[in-house]
Amino acid sequence: MELREGQVAVVTGAASGIGLAMARRFAAEGLAVVLGDVERAALEEAADELMASGAPVLARTVDVSDPDDVRAFAEAAYDTFGAVHVLCNNAGVGSGAEGRMWEHEPNDWKWAFSVNVWGVFHGIQAFVPRMLAGGEPGHVVNTSSGDGGIAPLPTASVYAVTKAAVVTMTESLYAHLRAEHARVGASVLFPGPHMLRTGLWESHRNRPERYAKQKPRRTPYRSLDQWESAMKEAGHEVAFTPVEDVAGHVVEGIRADRFWMLPESEHSDRQIRARSRSMLDRANPSYLESFILD
Repeated sequence: MELREGQVAVVTGAASGIGLAMARRFAAEGLAVVLGDVERAALEEAADELMASGAPVLARTVDVSDPDDVRAFAEAAYDTFGAVHVLCNNAGVGSGAEGRMWEHEPNDWKWAFSVNVWGVFHGIQAFVPRMLAGGEPGHVVNTSSGDGGIAPLPTASVYAVTKAAVVTMTESLYAHLRAEHARVGASVLFPGPHMLRTGLWESHRNRPERYAKQKPRRTPYRSLDQWESAMKEAGHEVAFTPVEDVAGHVVEGIRADRFWMLPESEHSDRQIRARSRSMLDRANPSYLESFILD
């Protein structure tokens, strides 16, 4: 797919982090951008920035866990621009779960699934049929993570399970689009290869009351800066990937019709090989041992 002026890109989770970086890059490529996010103030700030750069912009608050909200979001995009060519289902949250898996609250799972999994499906269902009906080239990018998408980080198991689901959902979407001989492609995005400075660490600020925690946390939430400081004090220097690099990887992947938007990384490659070898050998998952807690 060629990206060119006059096309339209939709991005959820667009008010900050990876989503905002993708919106900026699409705007720089000449596309109109449709921004969706739950944070109104940050969304308005992002929209103002992009409009000041000359990009055609539509910004709407949207809760991707609500199918009616996502359908209304799609209606607004089509009413405003008449078409959608790129759909980035990017909105995501951490779960705030603590302890062992059996200690996690059901609401931790419900909230994470409602955004990270159902949110992706709601985007597919609201936009893809209309993208197909439009008959123009298009592309869907679903954001996963190396945590779960490749192998789980057991200390963030709820998040990992949701991101594993995104991979399988996108594989299925790809197969269905190919079966339809569609001009719309699909990709799964693994942001990285290093840590990213995003608002995922502060997801709890947007946690809806219907998924509220039912008991107090044993430990306070940690910000990314606090975590990075703790790592440095322990003698570990943390590498970060600029979100702009992720956005560039997405644009390159769309142009190349690349399903696996997976940046080159020795660490990721080792995980992929180890997991695949474990499955082929019918062996226990020894690749998890370095993460197993005392």
